[in-house]
Amino acid sequence: MFTGLIEDIGEVKTIKTSSTGGKLSVKTSLKDIKLGDSVAVNGVCLTVVKIVKDELLFDLSLETLKRSNLGMLSVGDHVNLERALRLGDRLGGHILLGHVDFTSRITYFKSRGNHYELKVYVPDSWLEYFVEKGSVGIDGISLTVNYVEGNTISINIIPHTYENTNLKYKREGDHVNIEVDIIGKYVVNYLRKIKGNGLKRLFEELF
Repeated sequence: MFTGLIEDIGEVKTIKTSSTGGKLSVKTSLKDIKLGDSVAVNGVCLTVVKIVKDELLFDLSLETLKRSNLGMLSVGDHVNLERALRLGDRLGGHILLGHVDFTSRITYFKSRGNHYELKVYVPDSWLEYFVEKGSVGIDGISLTVNYVEGNTISINIIPHTYENTNLKYKREGDHVNIEVDIIGKYVVNYLRKIKGNGLKRLFEELF
């Protein structure tokens, strides 16, 4: 489990993919990491399988390559890193599982004074999970949706977030990982199941 508060911007040292999966190594300044630990890389929960000095090595499954932008990485690219939440830590962002739902592209990213406005395209099949002032994980960053306009979510990026995440390296057209709010996902799934039973059944189950 993660909070979406990025701890370090890592640098991709090696990335290899094949028809059966892949391997990724990332240089980081993060400490207190051991074999088997979970680390969110661009919002994807990965297991540390090897540590060589300041590099963390990860195995990438086919599902990870299919669902995320990790397979699009190149040597030298920058990735967001966050260690798993510890019991007793402050939950400063929102609950993220590191299970990316889909990737999408940045359609607009420009400065607005000291701040930045970020817009990301959302396919029709995922729109119901986004609400104004709701939470979303973008490349592992906990962000607030300002507006939902058609198939686009609009987000304000404060200077601190811009400077301390890989967003400062992003451009319009780049693909980012999206994790929808887990609470919203359960609510939507539940409402789908009871849709055919009507409101009466809903109130009976709730009360």
